[in-house]
Amino acid sequence: MNRLLLLSGLVVSSALTAVTIASVLSIPARATPPESSAIAQEMWPWRSGFPNRMGNADQHFIVMMIPHHEGAIAMADLAISQAKHPELQALARAIQTSQTQEVRDMQTWYRRWYGSTVPDWDDRRVSSWRNSGMPSIGMGCAGRAGLATDLIALQAAPDFDRAFIEMMIPHHEMGVRMAQMVLLRSDRPEIQRLAQAIITDQNQEIRQMQQWYRQWYS
Repeated sequence: MNRLLLLSGLVVSSALTAVTIASVLSIPARATPPESSAIAQEMWPWRSGFPNRMGNADQHFIVMMIPHHEGAIAMADLAISQAKHPELQALARAIQTSQTQEVRDMQTWYRRWYGSTVPDWDDRRVSSWRNSGMPSIGMGCAGRAGLATDLIALQAAPDFDRAFIEMMIPHHEMGVRMAQMVLLRSDRPEIQRLAQAIITDQNQEIRQMQQWYRQWYS
């Protein structure tokens, strides 16, 4: 429990906060995971305006993607110790390793390119993005309050593995969409390589989780 409370300092994802304790504890019986593409579509209503309204695409991408990654890492930490299927534990370790390194890379680039540490989403330096009327771009945009609650809900789910997949698929889907958008606008090779890696790796992980879901819950 102390570990979960410490994680409350991370910026919570908007998709994760949509999964309340009640919804996690009453997961519907179905043989296919949620329609992640539909969830992501609803959360990206202004995707065509992304390049023009956000200013520096690389800077904004880093500020958004770091807390998005931190949400996935926090869920993966739980899965390593609580998942029943060894396949899911292995996936969680891969997510933890790859996304931790990507967070470090983005922090290094931000210091090099913008001369400061990455601002928190609640920091005044990014308050204009939050208050400009733009919807949040993916996870990591809803403030600090909800991640610990989501992790407690995930931990308490009757079937942890099922709940993990139902939360991680839309999380990955939004990460892919964020990467697709910045890939169209960034001229930095570092961001281009990272975005392409996110698209490739997370699409592959989505397909794998969908396959497991059908096998385990059909």
